[in-house]
Amino acid sequence: MAPREPTSADEELLEADTTAILSQLSDEARVERIADELRLGFRTLSPVGKAVSIFGSARTPRDSSEYAAARDLAARFGREGFAIITGGGPGVMEAGNRGAVDVGALSIGLGIELPMEQGMNDWVRTGLEFHYFFTRKVMFVRYASAFVVYPGGFGTLDELFEALTLRQTEKIRHFPVVLVGSEFWGGLVDWLSGPMLEGGKIAPVDVERIQVVDDPDVVLEIVRAADHRRPRSVA
Repeated sequence: MAPREPTSADEELLEADTTAILSQLSDEARVERIADELRLGFRTLSPVGKAVSIFGSARTPRDSSEYAAARDLAARFGREGFAIITGGGPGVMEAGNRGAVDVGALSIGLGIELPMEQGMNDWVRTGLEFHYFFTRKVMFVRYASAFVVYPGGFGTLDELFEALTLRQTEKIRHFPVVLVGSEFWGGLVDWLSGPMLEGGKIAPVDVERIQVVDDPDVVLEIVRAADHRRPRSVA
């Protein structure tokens, strides 16, 4: 089979040493592109102030209760001075950005180059497009006080477990991970506190770091309290 053009920069990087794709960048050029992406993110987001990252499925329909709940919660965060950071796409991401715009809060979308990507939703007001997943993930964590996670698929789980790993290894602190919707997330937490914990793969504190919430007032209180404990730069 003849090699083909890569469909994304991530594929170009990860498959560069195979014969599956046509790779035209040197490793030095890749490193420079990654550095440029980080510089742009740091420069754009450093003035943001306090923020919360909202995650969830891109497939959540606009007429669903989850969409409405995410939009309402984002608006409530916005009224308290939080910027809203999402992946910039449809579904729950759109609901988060839309809720921010509803109340005049800063609405940020961190998009990612994907073969099936739809582009930024109409409610993103500060948008950044990333070629690489890992540079984008740095921004989600560095500039937010918390992760609020609605039901979602593999991408949502990826961000969730990335944050939990950073908490477990104390790369980040004072950073709550709040899962909204006990009916959806309950089975995952049961598995973590069952086979995983009982098998000695994680410690009790690792499960305690996950907070499953149905009440938006409780979500707000958790994030509020964490933001008050979050160290501020004196530079």
